[in-house]
Amino acid sequence: MVTDNPTASRAGALTLIGGELALDFANTSSGRGWPAHQEHLRSAADIVDWADHAHVVPPEDAAWMREVARAELEMSQHLLARALELREDIHAVVSEIAAGRAAPPDRMQSLTRTHAHCLAKANLAPFAGRFVWSWTVRQASIEAILGPISLSAMTTLLQADLSRIKMCQGEKCGWLFIDATKNKSRRWCEMEVCGNRAKQRRFGAKARGA
Repeated sequence: MVTDNPTASRAGALTLIGGELALDFANTSSGRGWPAHQEHLRSAADIVDWADHAHVVPPEDAAWMREVARAELEMSQHLLARALELREDIHAVVSEIAAGRAAPPDRMQSLTRTHAHCLAKANLAPFAGRFVWSWTVRQASIEAILGPISLSAMTTLLQADLSRIKMCQGEKCGWLFIDATKNKSRRWCEMEVCGNRAKQRRFGAKARGA
């Protein structure tokens, strides 16, 4: 979704419209390729804020991570670098799929490596009558944030109907989402934002033509 303030990071308040955690994570960058491009993950604190907002980690773990990020510069830099690498891998793969093209092999390999690394730090835990992968923030801080995201990406690629992966058609947006409509007709990240702006541009063009 395109926002009106190109300078502020809204990592902790971005609308979660992707339909999958991995797509919401890819959407932490808006307007790629445009002068008004907005990068919302500028620091480790931004990543923790987004993870808290998206319920990747519980609030108490997010609070602990913020303290660690402030105190440990090396860990903070490592989290930011790895998070951005994962995000760009996801975006590169999913945006190509949304365009009906083949996913870049190098990005797929990088995504697979990240997923395998995160799983090596995870445990199987019982949850609601089944088992799920689980990470402990105080034992594997970075993986506890990136692990659920990479798992979401791999699960989407393995199990989702890839024809439902779409990119918002709004000008200067580029957000990704799963189109859950019956006839696969969704065009916008949010009709109230990009959809309405497209309508306004069409009305303006008609008025000028008239």
